[in-house]
Amino acid sequence: MKKSLIALSIILALAIQSGMSYAENSTDGGKTVDRKEGIRRRTAEDRKNYSTEQLREIENLYQVANKLWKTPEAKTSLKVLIEKYPKSNRTGCAVQYMGQMSGGEEKEKYLKLAIKDFSDCYYGNGVQVGAYARFCLGYYYKDKGMEKEAQALFEEIRKNYPAA
Repeated sequence: MKKSLIALSIILALAIQSGMSYAENSTDGGKTVDRKEGIRRRTAEDRKNYSTEQLREIENLYQVANKLWKTPEAKTSLKVLIEKYPKSNRTGCAVQYMGQMSGGEEKEKYLKLAIKDFSDCYYGNGVQVGAYARFCLGYYYKDKGMEKEAQALFEEIRKNYPAA
């Protein structure tokens, strides 16, 4: 796990050094990727599906994890969010968080769920859940010696999420 955290830190440092914000547009192979548009699209969908009061509750449940990372309260709050609001953008982020907070089979289960059902969700900083979940699951597999599975996920990131 330390190796994956180090790799993530290096990637984030390189992105910061290059001056690229996750929420900015970038160009990959002539194709422009607009992270802000993805965030706007998912936010608009949430406004159609949920009332203002529900959106407030979704955000409050989600923020517990940001404030109390890896605590039992954070996990409980995220589980409530996932159960109660299964279509929200923040739920995709919550599933990803659960994958990051968990270990073993539970980690794999949540990261696979994030990939399967929430790949089109975005964090507020522009990070796409689908790419990030693949990255985390890839390093989980790599740490377990599952090189073939890890490489397949990394290749999927290169192919389908070139700006991630």
